[in-house]
Amino acid sequence: MAQRRGLLIILSSPSGAGKSTLARRLRDWDSCILFSVSATTRPPRPGEQDGVDYAFTDEQAFKGQVADGEMLEHAHVFGNWYGSPRAPVQAAIEEGQDVLFDIDWQGAQQIRNSALGQHTLSIFLLPPSISELRRRLESRGQDTSKTIARRMQKSWDEISHWDGYDFVLVNDDLDHTEERLKTIITATRLRRSQQPDLIGHVRRLQAEFEEQQS
Repeated sequence: MAQRRGLLIILSSPSGAGKSTLARRLRDWDSCILFSVSATTRPPRPGEQDGVDYAFTDEQAFKGQVADGEMLEHAHVFGNWYGSPRAPVQAAIEEGQDVLFDIDWQGAQQIRNSALGQHTLSIFLLPPSISELRRRLESRGQDTSKTIARRMQKSWDEISHWDGYDFVLVNDDLDHTEERLKTIITATRLRRSQQPDLIGHVRRLQAEFEEQQS
């Protein structure tokens, strides 16, 4: 068994709060952090690889996995199903690797209530202000004003669930937020639930103590 169990690291934020950039930096920082590959019933887009970008499957197989409890979380989005298969995540954390999830508050809640819930670390990223969030969305130059307005409403819906997370960080500086994320992850890796050999070590201490008392 690995010296520690891995974590299920849930990173959530409204669109434009820096989540994708920070997720990439975390993976660059530590190779033990893997990105969760979601399963989906939508067809692959040009250039997407099965098992790398998504695990592509059909609706019947997907629903069968949900019914069998093989999905940590799942959702129906724009006519297709998306979910996080349990087996590869469980295998990873037993090998001492952390799995990073880029999901919304509903998916985060499902994972926290799953069989692997005790190994989760959930972090929510807040923008410094609503005007800054809008500026970041507008600076992409990819969306119409109507689309940005819709994204802003969705962003506020996400922000309203900030209090359901273990940690909440205001991302007003990427470098500073990155360092705080590293500190949180490093500390959480030392939780009792993540150290499988602790009980055995305490038992060995007890045996040694009793031997010295006899």
